[in-house]
Amino acid sequence: MPELQLDGLPGPTLIHGGLALGNLASIANSHTASQPRAGARACLAKMRAVLDLGLPQAFLPPLPRPDRGLLESCGYGLDRASLAAAPPDLLGAAGSTAFQWTANVGTCAPSSDTSDGVGRIVAANLAALLHRSREAPGRVAQLRALQPLTVIDALPSHPVLGDEGAANHSRVVGPLGVCHLFVYGHDGDVTSRFPARQSLAASRAVARLLHLAPERCLFVRQSPIAIDAGAFHNDVVMVGTEDHLLLHEQAWTDQPAALAELQRRCGPLRIRVVNSAEMPLADAVTSYLFNGQLLATATGWTLVSPEECRGGPASRMITRLIDEGFIARSLTVAVRESMRGGGGPACLRLRVPLTDAELARVHPGILLDHQRITQLERWVDTHYRERLTPADLADPQLAVDSATALKALAQLLGTPELPS
Repeated sequence: MPELQLDGLPGPTLIHGGLALGNLASIANSHTASQPRAGARACLAKMRAVLDLGLPQAFLPPLPRPDRGLLESCGYGLDRASLAAAPPDLLGAAGSTAFQWTANVGTCAPSSDTSDGVGRIVAANLAALLHRSREAPGRVAQLRALQPLTVIDALPSHPVLGDEGAANHSRVVGPLGVCHLFVYGHDGDVTSRFPARQSLAASRAVARLLHLAPERCLFVRQSPIAIDAGAFHNDVVMVGTEDHLLLHEQAWTDQPAALAELQRRCGPLRIRVVNSAEMPLADAVTSYLFNGQLLATATGWTLVSPEECRGGPASRMITRLIDEGFIARSLTVAVRESMRGGGGPACLRLRVPLTDAELARVHPGILLDHQRITQLERWVDTHYRERLTPADLADPQLAVDSATALKALAQLLGTPELPS
């Protein structure tokens, strides 16, 4: 079954607003200048690198920003006086392009796994953060228009049902079968200093909406230690797909028992647990080693890591993984603007397992080849600013420029425009 890599792209209003409590990189780079053009080009370069590995690659266009609906619901508009009067954090939320982290779009189950043979995506409500909670309606509209799986609306937007999508989900396949691994941060309780975003209630609801049989689901709790170290999603401390799992020893609570249960259901798996002596948890979070893309290619397993993994414990760990045969090779990519906001290569993509027939039904405008990527690079160079500060969000011309850019993109791709 081909696995489509569906990536996100930051919009022209890319800023570093420091809006995500518990995301150490986001907070550390709060209110610093961003480079939208370089950030978007870096994402496209990563997509080109994955395409060169022989994998199908697509992308979701940016959502319209600034978020006119959010501003108007608070009594502001896009005119100069309103933007000047709006609180900076509200402007930051309205201008945020955190939707680039497509791992949070939703949770997928292919038709081969569901009880009724229908492949589905359940959109994530991202209820933990204001700026992200605004993404679901636009992403649902895009997913329904651009890809073949049935799209289910997000759960009600409340922390009790907080759902962060595939950043806390993995599809594990072994000789005995398939298991969908759901990692949650809280069960209505508080056990960490930083807020746990994914709830057990949401994970169970998503599994039901995907029509997954109970025996194909395993629910595991993320370690409060990991959350407080800056692992606001499970994919900061674990990456896994098919029969390969790479995770830090402090990723989950009751981790040995959870891994044993996963193998009982799926059969023998290639599991590599990285201990703290090999890589302290703090280094795992800052390097985003576990937020790499673990990809099965024709020439063996490849780990696509951020350039922050080129030195220190992360580099040594990658060498060890190659020596042990866990991966065949490593590829590093420079996604600096994404990393400054707290998202590595895995945050930028959603795995979408599709049949060949389903892959053929992906909208041709978003399915990438080298020619299309070159067209997108030219579009970015035309419409994205080199530098942006949070104060620039008060400039009404930025909203005009952003709308112009998205209109031009829709015309280029032949895709529907979303209302602003």
